[in-house]
Amino acid sequence: MNTERLDIHNSDVPALCLSCEARHKGVCGALTPSQLQTLAKHTTRREYPAGTVLLREADPVDSHANIMRGVVKLSKVLADGRQQIVGLQFAPDFLGRPMTSENAMTVEAASNVQICGFPKSTLDRLMTENPGLEHRLLSQTLKELDEAREWMVTLGRKTAAEKVASFLYLIASHIDPKADHTAAFELPLSRSDIADFLGLTTETVSRQMTRLRREGVITIKNRRLITVPDPERLIESAGN
Repeated sequence: MNTERLDIHNSDVPALCLSCEARHKGVCGALTPSQLQTLAKHTTRREYPAGTVLLREADPVDSHANIMRGVVKLSKVLADGRQQIVGLQFAPDFLGRPMTSENAMTVEAASNVQICGFPKSTLDRLMTENPGLEHRLLSQTLKELDEAREWMVTLGRKTAAEKVASFLYLIASHIDPKADHTAAFELPLSRSDIADFLGLTTETVSRQMTRLRREGVITIKNRRLITVPDPERLIESAGN
């Protein structure tokens, strides 16, 4: 058995992909080393500050991306300018929808983000060569659909207190999923954005976060840095 360690010097995997979380947990996990090499030739990594609009609704789809770091928010804008945040995406989520020609929503960096982008034509070719890639994309799409349905329960049936706790657990479980006993993260959304996402007022969001802090479920530093000493207590507060 060959036990030679495959590293940056002798691995078939491109250096760009070696430390990439999306290669293991994201859509690129379905690609062979040679296909990763093909994709890497057309890949560009970029960083964007919070507030950058990455895609606008009705923009033509000519590229896709993996989220490497940070949080991206998805929103719909009504004719009168009102905005509704309809979803959040985290590393290593896939950004975009294959087999569509037009973007369905506005995509904005909620925090500082890093994405790994590649042309739509390259992904389409790899999907033709590798049915496993198409299966991986379908699985991720179904996962997002399940999460959206779960969130409908949160918005439709939970109390304001449970909604805020559910939101905090959503962020904690995606940003700091390996935490055994505590989770710490910086809020990627402002209080007003959280209110928009949850269908609450900004005052209600602030009041419920103060209550969670007072009860010791969370600690808050500088209004944005959240620590969850015991995730189980947060889960209970979320009504899960």
